[in-house]
Amino acid sequence: MKDKKFLRVGLVGTGIAAICCFTPALVLLLGALGMSALVGWWLDLILFPAMAVFMGVAAYGFYLRRRAGAGIAAGAEGD
Repeated sequence: MKDKKFLRVGLVGTGIAAICCFTPALVLLLGALGMSALVGWWLDLILFPAMAVFMGVAAYGFYLRRRAGAGIAAGAEGD
């Protein structure tokens, strides 16, 4: 069950970070809020590391899921 949570959080976080990195969604939002001065340096400092962290969480979720699947398959063969 824990593997599904890690996988879900990782994939959703990666998707949101990718949308904000590669499309002007966050730039338009910050401009509408009057905070467009932060766009020049703040976005790169926050979004790229956030995307890397979420990709790591998703990879860990895939790892847990694969390990759990291998454990179930190995246990079934022994019976």
